Amino acid sequence: MESRAKLLGHSIHQILIVFPLGLLSTAVIFDLIQMATHSATMALVTYWVMAAGIIGGLVAAPFGTIDWLAIPRGTRAASIGLAHGVIMFTVVLLFIASWALRYSVPETPPSIATWIAVGGGILAAVGGWLGGELVTRLSVGVDDGANLNAPSSLRGRILAKRPQDFPQM
Repeated sequence: MESRAKLLGHSIHQILIVFPLGLLSTAVIFDLIQMATHSATMALVTYWVMAAGIIGGLVAAPFGTIDWLAIPRGTRAASIGLAHGVIMFTVVLLFIASWALRYSVPETPPSIATWIAVGGGILAAVGGWLGGELVTRLSVGVDDGANLNAPSSLRGRILAKRPQDFPQM
């Protein structure tokens, strides 16, 4: 199924998600550097990069929701889309919590703020993989002829090696 929210023929959600994923993963890296070096400058950079990533996630989410609502219920794509959305919503909440813990002391964040961000970053990788599964395996937001019940891309690697999966000549 093609995306229901498009800009110049391209899915808005797929255009926008690169920003929060990139910014929030960068915030985690900068946060770990800050934790190791105790650099106030790195702490401030992390604070603002994280804020931008949170805003980006909040802007991208409604467009993902619009696309998810168009997926027929009972399909594998609908289930994966729901898991993706719940995980990514949780990611944004974790980063909001991490950012809020820094709010009054952005130059010297408490270590719990960093560990919450690390947890959010790990969870974002899982949610991002599920989003990739939706787009690359199931063609959600890409093709009206999508197979919304295609097996997992992980399972597909195993099945592709079976002789009965090759065309008969």
